Amino acid sequence: MKVLILNGSPKANGNTMVAVNEMIKVFDEEGVETEVVQVGNKDVRGCVSCGSCSEKGKCVFDDVVNEIASELETADGLVVASPVYYASANATLIACLDRLFYSSHFDKTMKAGASVVVARRGGCSATFDELNKYFTISGMPVASSQYWNSVHGGAPGQAAKDLEGLQTVRTLARNMTFLMKSIALGKEKYGLPKKEEHLWTNFISD
Repeated sequence: MKVLILNGSPKANGNTMVAVNEMIKVFDEEGVETEVVQVGNKDVRGCVSCGSCSEKGKCVFDDVVNEIASELETADGLVVASPVYYASANATLIACLDRLFYSSHFDKTMKAGASVVVARRGGCSATFDELNKYFTISGMPVASSQYWNSVHGGAPGQAAKDLEGLQTVRTLARNMTFLMKSIALGKEKYGLPKKEEHLWTNFISD
């Protein structure tokens, strides 16, 4: 089992990483391999809707997004962690995720997904919902916990004092491990769900 973790914070050792490290402890105990990619401090531009990825199978901007795509293709699960800025995720992370999910054409069905958000005080639920949408449009089951996956902390390292938040992400890591293992067994016995040809319906008709 392998989990790819994207840290959307520009601070490699900030409060977001405190939450991520709590999950890594559990994944290590469960024998799950983890790889952390620091996204928030990268220079990542947004999608320009050029359409090149439909031909190339990857983004025309050859940066960390294409590197992440190759790692995600072989991973069993994806954790996306972000600080909260104006009740939203880090803009660099969003630019990365928009391009990652749009330009990578491998099947993400049944890869487990989980999001973790970190804030001084408010905006966690909105950011949590924002990040989960990448999973739910891609056939990726979303791992859950005992509460919404949020950890609180303002000053550097303060998240380590949010005992309930840290317990929430530990529970999330255990549940995600169980989900990935269950999916692996299900795929072995039953295969992946049948897919229909995609039907496109526009909201403006002729």
